[in-house]
Amino acid sequence: MLSPIIIAAILWAIILAGAGSLLTDIGPWYRELEKPAWQPPDWLFGPIWMIILGLAAWAAILSWDQTSGQSEQAILIAIYGANFLFHLLWSPLFFRYQRPDWALIEVVFLWLSVTAMLAMTWSLAPLAGMMVLPYFLWVTFATLLNAKIVQLNAPFG
Repeated sequence: MLSPIIIAAILWAIILAGAGSLLTDIGPWYRELEKPAWQPPDWLFGPIWMIILGLAAWAAILSWDQTSGQSEQAILIAIYGANFLFHLLWSPLFFRYQRPDWALIEVVFLWLSVTAMLAMTWSLAPLAGMMVLPYFLWVTFATLLNAKIVQLNAPFG
């Protein structure tokens, strides 16, 4: 039987990957945006997110096993919960509301939540921290990409 933490981690990754896919509309508005030459191809984002979120879920499981009690468990849950919220918010802001400028403000909170996730998992289990490192690097890259899109296309709304 799977433990509750394993089920929660799997659901965390599946819901975020699924919601990200459903909330990302690569339609005419997005295609008409000016984008930097260094932006990866659109088809690459889905697979990258699946790998990154899978690794972060696995990191949660490894970290959970190394917590020293309910206090550390509560902190780990809070960090992953905050990350869940901030991760979910970005796509609707950028794609559904067509507000890359708002998404750029929100992505700071996403980046901070991933940074907290990286610090917490690394302190509990360095291997878990290494598994979160790609998430941190990708969100850092995505933040720079978001900023460049805003610079190239502003104003919005």
